[in-house]
Amino acid sequence: MSTVTDPEVASDTSGGATRALKQPRRWLGLVLVVVALAVLVSLPFWMPPYPVGLASRILAFALLVVSVDLLTGYTGLPTLGQVAYFGAGAYTAGLVGLHVSTNAFVQLIAGTLAAALLALITGLVAVRTKGFVFLMVTLAIAELAHKQAEAMPLTGGSNGLSTPAITLLPGGEPIRLAGLVYFWVLFVFVLGVVLAYILVKSPMGRSMRGIRDGEGRMRAIGRRTYMVKLVAFTFAGSLAGMAGTAWTAQARFVSPGDMAFALAAIALLSVVLGGAGTIWGPIIAAALVLIIRDYVGTFVDGRGATILGIVFVLAVFLLPRGIAGLARRRNRARAGGTPVAGEA
Repeated sequence: MSTVTDPEVASDTSGGATRALKQPRRWLGLVLVVVALAVLVSLPFWMPPYPVGLASRILAFALLVVSVDLLTGYTGLPTLGQVAYFGAGAYTAGLVGLHVSTNAFVQLIAGTLAAALLALITGLVAVRTKGFVFLMVTLAIAELAHKQAEAMPLTGGSNGLSTPAITLLPGGEPIRLAGLVYFWVLFVFVLGVVLAYILVKSPMGRSMRGIRDGEGRMRAIGRRTYMVKLVAFTFAGSLAGMAGTAWTAQARFVSPGDMAFALAAIALLSVVLGGAGTIWGPIIAAALVLIIRDYVGTFVDGRGATILGIVFVLAVFLLPRGIAGLARRRNRARAGGTPVAGEA
C-alpha cells in the first residue's frame, strides 16, 4: 500500500513542530537570563572584594567582546580594532572625571559619544574593505590609537592616567567599595547587551547577517551595504566605548596597555571560542578567558597565557562553532536535523 503525503499538510506539520520546539526554548532562555542576572546581582553579598573586582573586569571585557562579535559574527567583518574605541571611551571617561565631573552617567555618555565619533570617522575608510584587508586596517587603527595614547601628554603617556572614584549623584560621595563599583559596571554591561540584542533582532541586524552571508546578493536586491556596515561599525565602536568607561570606573586607571594588541587578540579569540554570531556564547568565553588569565594564572606561576593558548587550540579542534555550537547541535539533534559539517 502506497502512502501519499500532502505538501501543505507536511508544511503545516513541520511549521507547527518548529513553533512547538521554539516556544519552550524561549521560556528556557528567559529563565536562564533571569537566573544569571540574579546570580550577578548577588555576587557582592557573598564574595570577597578581589573576586568581585575580577567580576567587574570580566563584565567590562565581555561588553568589549560583544562589540567585536557584532562585527565579526553578525556582519562578517573580523576586527582587531575595537580596542581603539575601548581606549577612547576609557580615556574620555578618565579625563572627564579629572577635569569636568566625577558623575558616572556624564562619563558614560561622554565616553560612548567619543568612541562613536572615532568609529564613524575611521569606519568611513575601514568598511570599504573586507576580509583580510579589513582585519589589517582595523589592526592599523588600533596600533595608531595605541601610539597616540603613548605620545600625548594629555593621556599621561606611557605612565597612564589615574582617575578619581566615580559618583552617582551630583555632589555625592565617591564610590570606592568594590561591591558598589561592581553594580555600576553591571548596569553598563546590561545596558550594552540589551542594546546589542535589540540591534541584532531589528531589520538592521537582519541586513548585517545578510551582508555576512552574501554581500553581493544584498547589493543585487538594492540594499546599501556600505551604509549598513558603517552603521554597524559605529554602533560596535560606541559599545566598545561604553565598555571602556566601565573599565575606567572599576580600575580608576587607564594606560596604553588597555589598547594593546594582546587585548585585541584575546577579544577576537573570545568570540571564536564562544561562537561567533551569538550574544551569550562570547560572553561566557570572555569570562573564561579572564578567569584563566587573571585568576588561574596566579596559581601556576604566571602561566595563564600558556593555558589560554592550549584552550584556544583545543577549542579549534573540539568546538569548531564555539561554546554556543554545543547548544545548536543539541537543538538540531532534537529537531532531527542534519548536523553541520565540522560539528559531527
